[in-house]
Amino acid sequence: MRRCRTLLIVSLFFLLLGCSKKSSRFPGYSITETGIHYKLISLGDGSAKPEILNYITVNVSYRTVKDSLFFQGLRKFQLTAPRYKGSIEECFLMLVMGDSASFYFPADSFFVKTLETSRPKFINKGDLMRADIKMMDIQTEKQYQLEKEAFLNWINDFGDYERVILKQYMDGEKLSIAPSSSGLYYIPVVKKEGKSVAVGDTVTVNFEGRFFNNKIFDSTKKRNEPFQFVYGQKWQVIEGLEEAIGMMKEGEKSLFIIPSKLAFGEKGSSTGIIPPFTSVIFEVELIEVKKGKG
Repeated sequence: MRRCRTLLIVSLFFLLLGCSKKSSRFPGYSITETGIHYKLISLGDGSAKPEILNYITVNVSYRTVKDSLFFQGLRKFQLTAPRYKGSIEECFLMLVMGDSASFYFPADSFFVKTLETSRPKFINKGDLMRADIKMMDIQTEKQYQLEKEAFLNWINDFGDYERVILKQYMDGEKLSIAPSSSGLYYIPVVKKEGKSVAVGDTVTVNFEGRFFNNKIFDSTKKRNEPFQFVYGQKWQVIEGLEEAIGMMKEGEKSLFIIPSKLAFGEKGSSTGIIPPFTSVIFEVELIEVKKGKG
Protein backbone atom coordinates (compact mmCIF):
# COMPACT_ATOMS: atom_id res chain seq x y z
CA MET A 1 0.00 0.00 0.00
CA ARG A 2 2.81 2.40 0.94
CA ARG A 3 4.65 1.65 -2.32
CA CYS A 4 1.50 2.35 -4.35
CA ARG A 5 1.08 5.70 -2.55
CA THR A 6 4.72 6.59 -3.18
CA LEU A 7 4.45 5.60 -6.83
CA LEU A 8 1.38 7.80 -7.20
CA ILE A 9 3.18 10.78 -5.59
CA VAL A 10 6.23 10.40 -7.80
CA SER A 11 4.14 9.89 -10.91
CA LEU A 12 2.16 13.05 -10.14
CA PHE A 13 5.40 14.91 -9.44
CA PHE A 14 6.83 13.94 -12.83
CA LEU A 15 3.51 14.73 -14.49
CA LEU A 16 3.38 18.26 -13.04
CA LEU A 17 7.00 18.97 -14.00
CA GLY A 18 6.76 17.43 -17.39
CA CYS A 19 3.28 18.44 -18.43
CA SER A 20 3.53 19.39 -22.12
CA LYS A 21 1.70 19.03 -25.39
CA LYS A 22 4.91 17.78 -27.01
CA SER A 23 5.56 14.07 -27.42
CA SER A 24 9.00 12.54 -27.06
CA ARG A 25 10.69 10.92 -30.04
CA PHE A 26 12.24 8.38 -27.66
CA PRO A 27 9.99 5.36 -26.94
CA GLY A 28 8.84 5.24 -23.33
CA TYR A 29 9.96 8.81 -22.59
CA SER A 30 7.92 11.88 -21.77
CA ILE A 31 9.04 15.46 -22.35
CA THR A 32 9.01 18.53 -20.11
CA GLU A 33 8.04 22.04 -21.20
CA THR A 34 11.73 22.93 -21.25
CA GLY A 35 12.50 20.14 -23.73
CA ILE A 36 14.01 17.45 -21.50
CA HIS A 37 13.02 13.89 -22.40
CA TYR A 38 12.72 11.73 -19.28
CA LYS A 39 11.82 8.20 -18.19
CA LEU A 40 11.63 6.85 -14.65
CA ILE A 41 13.63 3.61 -14.44
CA SER A 42 13.24 2.61 -10.79
CA LEU A 43 11.44 4.09 -7.82
CA GLY A 44 13.11 5.32 -4.62
CA ASP A 45 11.54 5.52 -1.20
CA GLY A 46 10.35 9.09 -1.69
CA SER A 47 11.67 10.12 1.72
CA ALA A 48 13.70 13.14 0.59
CA LYS A 49 13.71 15.53 -2.34
CA PRO A 50 16.77 17.67 -3.20
CA GLU A 51 16.65 21.43 -2.86
CA ILE A 52 18.88 24.15 -4.23
CA LEU A 53 22.23 24.31 -2.31
CA ASN A 54 21.86 20.76 -0.99
CA TYR A 55 24.82 18.46 -1.55
CA ILE A 56 23.77 15.46 -3.60
CA THR A 57 25.54 12.22 -4.46
CA VAL A 58 24.55 10.71 -7.79
CA ASN A 59 25.60 7.73 -9.85
CA VAL A 60 25.63 9.15 -13.37
CA SER A 61 26.56 7.98 -16.84
CA TYR A 62 26.68 10.14 -19.96
CA ARG A 63 26.09 8.75 -23.44
CA THR A 64 25.80 10.09 -26.95
CA VAL A 65 22.42 10.02 -28.63
CA LYS A 66 23.67 6.85 -30.39
CA ASP A 67 24.22 5.17 -26.98
CA SER A 68 28.03 5.46 -26.84
CA LEU A 69 29.17 5.74 -23.20
CA PHE A 70 31.74 8.52 -22.56
CA PHE A 71 31.54 9.01 -18.78
CA GLN A 72 30.40 6.95 -15.80
CA GLY A 73 31.01 7.56 -12.12
CA LEU A 74 29.83 8.58 -8.66
CA ARG A 75 29.76 12.33 -8.15
CA LYS A 76 29.06 14.49 -5.10
CA PHE A 77 28.47 18.22 -5.49
CA GLN A 78 26.37 21.17 -4.40
CA LEU A 79 23.18 21.49 -6.41
CA THR A 80 22.70 24.95 -7.94
CA ALA A 81 19.64 26.54 -9.53
CA PRO A 82 19.14 25.82 -13.23
CA ARG A 83 20.86 28.57 -15.23
CA TYR A 84 18.98 27.93 -18.46
CA LYS A 85 15.99 25.95 -19.73
CA GLY A 86 16.71 22.29 -20.26
CA SER A 87 19.76 22.17 -17.99
CA ILE A 88 20.90 19.02 -16.19
CA GLU A 89 20.09 20.67 -12.84
CA GLU A 90 16.43 20.30 -13.78
CA CYS A 91 17.01 16.55 -14.08
CA PHE A 92 18.47 16.33 -10.56
CA LEU A 93 15.55 18.31 -9.14
CA MET A 94 13.06 15.87 -10.66
CA LEU A 95 14.41 12.95 -8.60
CA VAL A 96 13.80 11.91 -5.00
CA MET A 97 16.04 9.75 -2.84
CA GLY A 98 16.73 6.39 -4.50
CA ASP A 99 15.11 7.25 -7.85
CA SER A 100 16.75 6.22 -11.09
CA ALA A 101 15.81 7.94 -14.32
CA SER A 102 17.04 8.51 -17.86
CA PHE A 103 17.15 11.92 -19.54
CA TYR A 104 17.88 13.36 -23.00
CA PHE A 105 18.83 17.05 -23.26
CA PRO A 106 20.88 19.35 -25.57
CA ALA A 107 24.59 18.47 -25.56
CA ASP A 108 25.75 21.92 -26.75
CA SER A 109 24.31 23.71 -23.72
CA PHE A 110 25.62 21.05 -21.32
CA PHE A 111 29.23 21.40 -22.46
CA VAL A 112 29.32 25.14 -23.18
CA LYS A 113 27.07 26.51 -20.40
CA THR A 114 27.27 23.87 -17.64
CA LEU A 115 30.83 22.57 -18.01
CA GLU A 116 32.07 25.81 -19.61
CA THR A 117 34.13 23.93 -22.17
CA SER A 118 33.92 23.14 -25.87
CA ARG A 119 31.74 20.40 -27.30
CA PRO A 120 33.80 17.23 -27.93
CA LYS A 121 34.36 16.18 -31.51
CA PHE A 122 32.46 12.91 -31.11
CA ILE A 123 29.20 14.84 -30.54
CA ASN A 124 27.70 16.75 -33.46
CA LYS A 125 26.36 20.27 -33.17
CA GLY A 126 22.69 20.26 -32.22
CA ASP A 127 22.74 16.68 -30.90
CA LEU A 128 21.06 15.55 -27.72
CA MET A 129 22.93 13.52 -25.12
CA ARG A 130 21.66 11.06 -22.53
CA ALA A 131 22.23 10.98 -18.79
CA ASP A 132 21.22 8.00 -16.65
CA ILE A 133 21.08 9.19 -13.04
CA LYS A 134 20.45 7.53 -9.67
CA MET A 135 19.99 9.76 -6.62
CA MET A 136 22.17 8.13 -3.95
CA ASP A 137 22.24 10.71 -1.15
CA ILE A 138 20.97 14.19 -0.24
CA GLN A 139 22.55 16.40 2.45
CA THR A 140 21.93 19.90 3.71
CA GLU A 141 24.89 22.30 3.79
CA LYS A 142 25.20 21.80 7.55
CA GLN A 143 25.20 18.00 7.26
CA TYR A 144 27.85 18.18 4.52
CA GLN A 145 30.15 20.48 6.53
CA LEU A 146 29.90 18.24 9.61
CA GLU A 147 30.72 15.16 7.54
CA LYS A 148 33.63 16.96 5.86
CA GLU A 149 35.05 18.05 9.22
CA ALA A 150 34.83 14.53 10.61
CA PHE A 151 36.42 13.07 7.47
CA LEU A 152 39.35 15.52 7.47
CA ASN A 153 40.02 14.75 11.14
CA TRP A 154 40.00 11.05 10.31
CA ILE A 155 42.55 11.40 7.49
CA ASN A 156 44.98 13.73 9.28
CA ASP A 157 47.62 10.99 9.22
CA PHE A 158 47.20 10.26 5.51
CA GLY A 159 49.86 12.83 4.57
CA ASP A 160 52.53 10.70 6.28
CA TYR A 161 51.08 7.57 4.69
CA GLU A 162 51.34 9.13 1.22
CA ARG A 163 55.03 9.94 1.76
CA VAL A 164 55.70 6.30 2.69
CA ILE A 165 53.89 5.03 -0.43
CA LEU A 166 55.77 7.53 -2.61
CA LYS A 167 59.15 6.44 -1.19
CA GLN A 168 58.27 2.77 -1.69
CA TYR A 169 57.38 3.44 -5.32
CA MET A 170 60.59 5.40 -5.97
CA ASP A 171 62.67 2.63 -4.35
CA GLY A 172 60.83 -0.09 -6.27
CA GLU A 173 61.41 1.69 -9.59
CA LYS A 174 65.03 2.45 -8.60
CA LEU A 175 64.51 6.17 -9.19
CA SER A 176 67.11 8.36 -7.53
CA ILE A 177 65.99 11.71 -8.99
CA ALA A 178 65.48 14.70 -6.73
CA PRO A 179 62.15 16.53 -6.67
CA SER A 180 61.70 20.18 -7.67
CA SER A 181 61.29 22.75 -4.90
CA SER A 182 57.52 22.13 -5.01
CA GLY A 183 57.89 18.32 -4.76
CA LEU A 184 57.41 17.42 -8.44
CA TYR A 185 59.52 14.58 -9.90
CA TYR A 186 60.58 15.10 -13.55
CA ILE A 187 61.77 12.21 -15.76
CA PRO A 188 62.58 13.22 -19.38
CA VAL A 189 61.74 10.54 -21.97
CA VAL A 190 62.26 12.34 -25.31
CA LYS A 191 64.30 15.57 -25.38
CA LYS A 192 63.91 18.22 -28.09
CA GLU A 193 65.15 21.73 -28.82
CA GLY A 194 61.71 23.14 -29.53
CA LYS A 195 59.96 26.24 -28.23
CA SER A 196 59.68 26.80 -24.48
CA VAL A 197 56.34 27.53 -22.84
CA ALA A 198 55.43 30.96 -21.45
CA VAL A 199 52.31 32.39 -19.82
CA GLY A 200 49.75 33.23 -22.49
CA ASP A 201 50.93 30.58 -24.96
CA THR A 202 48.37 28.14 -26.34
CA VAL A 203 49.67 24.63 -25.79
CA THR A 204 48.45 21.31 -27.16
CA VAL A 205 49.33 18.21 -25.15
CA ASN A 206 48.64 14.53 -24.96
CA PHE A 207 48.66 13.14 -21.44
CA GLU A 208 47.95 9.91 -19.61
CA GLY A 209 47.33 9.91 -15.87
CA ARG A 210 47.74 6.75 -13.84
CA PHE A 211 48.14 5.44 -10.30
CA PHE A 212 51.25 3.73 -8.94
CA ASN A 213 49.72 0.36 -9.86
CA ASN A 214 49.68 1.55 -13.52
CA LYS A 215 45.89 1.75 -13.65
CA ILE A 216 44.97 4.63 -15.98
CA PHE A 217 42.39 7.14 -14.74
CA ASP A 218 42.53 9.64 -17.64
CA SER A 219 44.00 9.55 -21.15
CA THR A 220 43.72 11.94 -24.07
CA LYS A 221 45.35 9.23 -26.17
CA LYS A 222 42.50 6.79 -25.57
CA ARG A 223 40.01 9.52 -26.44
CA ASN A 224 42.14 10.40 -29.49
CA GLU A 225 41.63 14.03 -28.50
CA PRO A 226 44.70 16.10 -27.50
CA PHE A 227 44.02 18.75 -24.87
CA GLN A 228 44.55 22.42 -25.75
CA PHE A 229 44.56 25.34 -23.31
CA VAL A 230 46.09 28.74 -22.66
CA TYR A 231 49.06 28.26 -20.36
CA GLY A 232 48.83 30.22 -17.12
CA GLN A 233 45.03 30.49 -16.98
CA LYS A 234 43.51 29.26 -13.73
CA TRP A 235 41.54 26.01 -13.43
CA GLN A 236 42.70 24.60 -16.78
CA VAL A 237 44.83 21.78 -15.35
CA ILE A 238 46.00 20.71 -11.90
CA GLU A 239 48.87 22.72 -10.41
CA GLY A 240 51.45 19.95 -10.83
CA LEU A 241 50.58 19.39 -14.49
CA GLU A 242 50.92 23.10 -15.23
CA GLU A 243 54.34 23.17 -13.57
CA ALA A 244 55.29 20.03 -15.51
CA ILE A 245 54.32 21.48 -18.91
CA GLY A 246 56.26 24.64 -18.08
CA MET A 247 59.43 22.52 -17.73
CA MET A 248 59.09 21.07 -21.24
CA LYS A 249 59.80 22.19 -24.79
CA GLU A 250 57.73 21.61 -27.91
CA GLY A 251 58.00 18.01 -29.13
CA GLU A 252 59.22 16.59 -25.83
CA LYS A 253 57.76 13.67 -23.91
CA SER A 254 58.24 13.29 -20.14
CA LEU A 255 57.06 11.43 -17.06
CA PHE A 256 56.06 13.32 -13.94
CA ILE A 257 55.34 11.99 -10.46
CA ILE A 258 53.00 14.49 -8.84
CA PRO A 259 52.31 14.47 -5.09
CA SER A 260 48.74 15.08 -3.97
CA LYS A 261 49.41 18.67 -2.85
CA LEU A 262 50.06 19.50 -6.53
CA ALA A 263 47.36 17.15 -7.84
CA PHE A 264 43.97 16.51 -6.22
CA GLY A 265 44.88 17.28 -2.63
CA GLU A 266 43.28 16.24 0.62
CA LYS A 267 39.82 15.96 -0.94
CA GLY A 268 40.61 13.90 -4.02
CA SER A 269 39.03 14.57 -7.41
CA SER A 270 35.48 15.88 -7.72
CA THR A 271 34.57 12.76 -9.71
CA GLY A 272 35.61 10.49 -6.84
CA ILE A 273 38.08 8.64 -9.09
CA ILE A 274 41.21 9.99 -7.34
CA PRO A 275 41.18 9.35 -3.56
CA PRO A 276 42.45 11.97 -1.06
CA PHE A 277 46.21 12.21 -0.48
CA THR A 278 47.08 10.26 -3.61
CA SER A 279 50.25 10.82 -5.63
CA VAL A 280 49.79 10.27 -9.36
CA ILE A 281 51.92 9.77 -12.48
CA PHE A 282 51.43 11.73 -15.69
CA GLU A 283 53.03 10.90 -19.02
CA VAL A 284 52.98 14.14 -21.02
CA GLU A 285 53.76 14.89 -24.66
CA LEU A 286 53.97 18.59 -25.57
CA ILE A 287 52.71 18.51 -29.15
CA GLU A 288 52.59 22.20 -30.01
CA VAL A 289 53.30 25.65 -28.55
CA LYS A 290 51.60 28.65 -30.18
CA LYS A 291 53.20 31.79 -28.83
CA GLY A 292 50.81 34.22 -27.19
CA LYS A 293 51.09 37.91 -26.46
CA GLY A 294 52.61 37.33 -23.01
